[in-house]
Order: sequence, then structure tokens, then C-alpha cells
Amino acid sequence: MANRDKLYFSKPDDVEEIDYSEIELLQIVGKGSFGVVYKGLWKGDYVAVKHIESEAERKAFAIELRQLSRVCHDNIVKLHGACTVDRFCLVMEFAEGGSLYNVLHYLPRPAYSAGHAFHWALQCARGVAYLHNMKPKAVIHRDLKSPNLLLIKDGTILKICDFGTACERKTYMTNNKGSAAWMAPEVFESSTYTEKCDVFSWGVILWEVLSRQRPFSDIGGSAYRIMWAVHKGDRPPLIDGCPKPLEILYTRCWDKDPSIRPSMEEVVRVMTALFTFVSGYDVPLQFEENFLKDGGEEEEVEEEDYETENTLESQNNLLDSYIENLRSSTMNGIKEPMEINSDPRFSTPLVISVEPEPFGYINQNGVTTEEDVDFHSPVPNRIAPSVPTYLQPKSPFRPVFCNSCPQPEVDNMYLMLDPQLHPIPPDTSCQQSIQIFEQHKQLAHEYLEVQTEMAYLQQHMQDLAERLSVTAEQQQEEEEIRKLEKEKEQLLQLHRNLKIQLELLKQQRGDRTQQEEPWTDGWVVVPHPRPT
Repeated sequence: MANRDKLYFSKPDDVEEIDYSEIELLQIVGKGSFGVVYKGLWKGDYVAVKHIESEAERKAFAIELRQLSRVCHDNIVKLHGACTVDRFCLVMEFAEGGSLYNVLHYLPRPAYSAGHAFHWALQCARGVAYLHNMKPKAVIHRDLKSPNLLLIKDGTILKICDFGTACERKTYMTNNKGSAAWMAPEVFESSTYTEKCDVFSWGVILWEVLSRQRPFSDIGGSAYRIMWAVHKGDRPPLIDGCPKPLEILYTRCWDKDPSIRPSMEEVVRVMTALFTFVSGYDVPLQFEENFLKDGGEEEEVEEEDYETENTLESQNNLLDSYIENLRSSTMNGIKEPMEINSDPRFSTPLVISVEPEPFGYINQNGVTTEEDVDFHSPVPNRIAPSVPTYLQPKSPFRPVFCNSCPQPEVDNMYLMLDPQLHPIPPDTSCQQSIQIFEQHKQLAHEYLEVQTEMAYLQQHMQDLAERLSVTAEQQQEEEEIRKLEKEKEQLLQLHRNLKIQLELLKQQRGDRTQQEEPWTDGWVVVPHPRPT
């Protein structure tokens, strides 16, 4: 548990300090942007207790504590208080219905109506609009997604939670794998974005509750694939039979240009008007007992686009084997291309079995074919070209490269990336597969260059900020010295003026004394004493 002396933040005065001994932890129900979330009992009520696990999470803890202490809205999770003495945790209201994500996608899936879908989307929009209109500083949630929307009162009331990534201004956020399907393109394309990124996420959530499909579930694999698809302009397929006003609304919300997206206030107005045409939103959902016993927070392992432990282990084995062959070939002086055996796990088509859905699809954005993809499209680089980039391979060995590669220094650069971003080994019997593999490696090299430049610029920005801070202090001291010097000069001038006035007064007094003395000729009259 984190040490009190190492956490540098101050608890807001209006947040109640809760004695940790008063809380009875019952079970783990999930994990948020930081820490582990427990179901617990406090003063006879069920609560959600979010614990901080490491020093690295103290910033997210402080952010969520500060933001939750500022907000008060029916559709935002309520903060009861915090423990900041012996243990560090947030104590919040408990959502017995679990997350909206679980209700939509976990088995057994409870039935819900269009009224429920409208009501959930409208409640979420109201909560986000409240955040965007906060004074003096608006709050951007930045991680709005169905797993962060909780349900209470038999699934009829929605609450926004997990403010560990929320911010009060434009800032930089690293890619969050769990959020890729709901993330606006400007969040991972650049370091500058506004509250319109929440509007994009809300549009995906609206599509999700109407279709009851996971966004981008047809892509599978790592979050990098989803972000690449979003960057190219791919979006979830349009819903067949969806009312036109709703279709226009969610497609505007996920437009690539943030300026075209509506504000959350406009979203609330439109959804409020459409909400009058539906009913049944207040009918309690029918949950099975085993669905609610864990608070709906268990992670589903049946979804194929979430990497399992076995998949990660297999990919690591492939990578280790690849590096070992690379090293042995180099040490033996072999300069011929190395054979890469295809893995049937990566060449078998992905098949996902789903239940019949309430809506069909217009398959305009289905599985992308070769004709739909321009592999030679450059990845936009928003970093200034004048900034130098320094990339050094981690391996001490000189790598072996294919004779067909025009840039041998790029060939193994992808090994410096996280395992989930590595290109999948190709099927050597398929020329198209080999071509895609090579192009993926080139894109990985460009991605590394951008990330390195961003890290360099961030460090440079911090250095400049420190220098500017020192310069500001020096300027303040110099300004104070100038004020004191000016005051000294004024005092000296006053002293000189007073001396001159004193001399003038003395002269005037001397002249006046001379004028008042009577005229005499030098004789002095001495009184003569009378004789006795």
C-alpha cells in the first residue's frame, strides 16, 4: 500500500475523511483507470471502494478525488469520501447493476427496449454536458465508454464513473488499449484536443446501445488495429432500420473534424426531443441472480479481440524464436533471408458467433478489402520536421535483413515496440501477406519515429518550462530591485530638496534679524547710580 509520505497531494476540504477501519471489504468487482475496486460495507450501505495500488497511480488518484469533489449530478457517480491517512482509497456509491458494457455484451444478456437505449444515451449526454459546462473550468472526461457507465435501480438510472483520466484543459494522453474503440482520432493523432473528444465517444456509445454490438468487434487483435482503422476514417457500420435523425446524430458525433461534431448541449436537446417518441424506459431490467452477484464487473474472456494469456505467451515465444534465429544467423555470418514459418492461428479467418440482434447492418464498412486500403498513405506527422530524431536498436548484434528491403535499418525496428504492436508473421506462400508484413514494419518504424519525437519534444517543453520559471523569478527580482532603486532615488531627491529649503529658510531668517536691529553710533548709555 502506498506510503503517506510519498503522496504529494492535498485532499479537498469538502471531501469527508473516512476511517478505513469502518469499511468492510466484501469482494473485488473490477479495476478502473487506477487501482482495484472492491464492493464493501460502510455505515450499513454498500459502497464501491477504489484502492490505490502503487506510487505510479497517485496522480490518477488525486485527479479523480479532485474532480469528483467538484461535481454533483444525478448521472455522475457520487463520492462519499476518501481515506488518506493509513490507506488511500475513494469511497463511492455502489452500482448494483454493474456496467452498461456488461449489460450489453455479457451472457446471459438481459432484454431491454428502445426506450432503455434512448434513456441511457440521454442520461450519459446530460452528465457529460454538465461536465463541459462546469465553471470556472470545464472538465473533459477523456475515457468515456460503456465500461465506465454504471447502472443502478434495476438498470434504469445511469451513472458516469472513472475520472482518473479527466482533465480541465487540453493535454496529452497516452494510448489506452481498453478505450481504443471509443477514442476520438485526435486523441492519439496529436496532443491537442478539446471536449469534442467526449462527443465522439458518446456517438460510439449511442451506436453501441442501439445495435448491441461491440464497436469494431469485426477488426479484432490489438488496439493499434482499431486506432489505425479510425485514423483512416472507418467507423462502425450504419444500423439498418435506424431512424434517420439518430443516424445523422451519431454520424455527426464521430466525424473526423471536431468542429463538425455537435456540442453536448445540442446532443441533449436533440435526444430530449426524440425521447418523447419512446416509452418503457422506466421498466426494470430482469437480471439473473448470477449476473448481479459480482456487480457485473468481471471481465469477459470469450471475446476474441481481447488478448488472452495464452495468446500473449504464444506471441512472446514467436518473438523469442525470431530474435534467437536472428542472432545465430548474424554470428555465423549468414547473410541470406531468414525463413519465417506461418502460424495457422494468424491465417485462419476470425469467426465470432453472436446472437440475433435487434437491428441489421448496412455492410458499407464491413471487413476492409485490399482495394479499400492504401498501404502507401503516409501517417500524418504533426511534429516539426526540424526536430532531430535519435533511434538506436536495443540489440547489440547487427541484424540480418532481406535483400528485397530498400531500407535495411528499418527491418527490425518494430522489435522495439510493445508486443501487441508487432506485425504478425506472414504466410510465406502468399505474396500479399509478405507485402502487408513489410508495410506493417515500415509503419512501425514511422510510429517509433513519431513517438521518439514526441518524447523529445515533451522533455524539451519541460526544460523550457523550468527555464521560463527561473527567468520569471529573475524578472520579478529585477523588477523589485528597480522599484527599490527608484524609491531610493526619490528619497535622495527629497533629501536634497529639504536641505535647499532649510538653507533658504536660514537665509530669510538672517535677513529679517538684520532689518529689525535699531541704528546706533557706537555710544552706550550706562545708568548712573543715585547717591545715598
